[in-house]
Amino acid sequence: MRDRGGPLAGIRVVELTKVWAGPYAGKMLAHLGAEVIKIESRSNLDEMRAYGGVDIDAAPYFLSINQEILSVQVNMKTPEGLDLVKRMIAEADILIDNIRPGAMERSGLDYESLKAIKPDLIQCSIKMWGTEGPLGYQTGYAPCFAALSGLTALVGHEGETPKGMNIRYGDSTAGACAALACVAALHHRESTGEGQFIDLSAVETMTSLVGDSLFAASVTGEVPEADGNFHPEMCPHGAYPCAGGAWTSIAVANDGEWQALCSVLDASPLASDPRFVTLADRLANRTALDAELAALTHSHDAGQLAETLRNAGVPAFKSMSSLDLCTDAFLWARDAYRMVSDHRNGTRPIIGPTWRISPDPPLVERGAPLLGEHNAYVYRDLLGLREDEMNDLIAREVID
Repeated sequence: MRDRGGPLAGIRVVELTKVWAGPYAGKMLAHLGAEVIKIESRSNLDEMRAYGGVDIDAAPYFLSINQEILSVQVNMKTPEGLDLVKRMIAEADILIDNIRPGAMERSGLDYESLKAIKPDLIQCSIKMWGTEGPLGYQTGYAPCFAALSGLTALVGHEGETPKGMNIRYGDSTAGACAALACVAALHHRESTGEGQFIDLSAVETMTSLVGDSLFAASVTGEVPEADGNFHPEMCPHGAYPCAGGAWTSIAVANDGEWQALCSVLDASPLASDPRFVTLADRLANRTALDAELAALTHSHDAGQLAETLRNAGVPAFKSMSSLDLCTDAFLWARDAYRMVSDHRNGTRPIIGPTWRISPDPPLVERGAPLLGEHNAYVYRDLLGLREDEMNDLIAREVID
């Protein structure tokens, strides 16, 4: 395999992962230069290969999250397949899994068993509730993580049913924290020679990011609820409709900014309205204020209005849609998007690493792998199998 460089060059990661959280952790490590090998099989596919109504090598969700990942096929339901997996792990530094609770233990892939194969192994196990405790047997998806962590109850507008989010925030957050823990474990191993077992609970990860709302009730006596864009020290503070279905986000911190906002909108009656003169007045009448502002902003171009407001000293930005982000010149200039190539889809953009590393940044050029694309590398180069041995395993569907 080519030398990609990067701070984790020379580190090998084996993934027993599916869907989003585990693969996201692997992607983060790959974007730091690690060699990441994803163990798959045709009889037990990652669900992401099936989403999108296309063939398993062109599913958009799988393509979006598995850049710079190597794919090797092995049927883990066979004793020979499990032996091959253990041989791969023996050649790795890190093992990441997010498969169903108990599956690793039933397969003899628990940490204590694997330490006999690789004493300094780092194993990161991502589960909804972790691997221990009364709920350790349960599995779930990102909406479960968000709901159980307390985040869903905080997202929405006042007086409405909590909205939650329609993105896999819980998965990507757990995956990013797993990657961080793996890097810390690598440092520990460098210092002590010891491996580590990382027991990561996705729910606990999300709860840790809820912020001060977690303990607010014990301090204020009130249980926090969804409150939309409300801010106790800024008003107006929210997203306001503009032309063409776009929105502009505005945050006014003081009376001077409030007067400047009214000037830009040519709304002198609003500036002198007794309901909105002071911050206290605006907070007390924020529902009426939002309605007044929406009537004034709806005919403006969102980007132009935001720029005019910023030039007047008012914090404001267009609320970017996915299309806006994909065409944003600043993000392209920052190399936020990288062009990768794969066998099926040619060259296409992906969301690249969010960091810039200097010197020796890793290459991010290869798209998601075909199923089993790197069988020859893993079995022939890494494990040393002869071609006839590999062909026999394929014929008997140990490699499937």
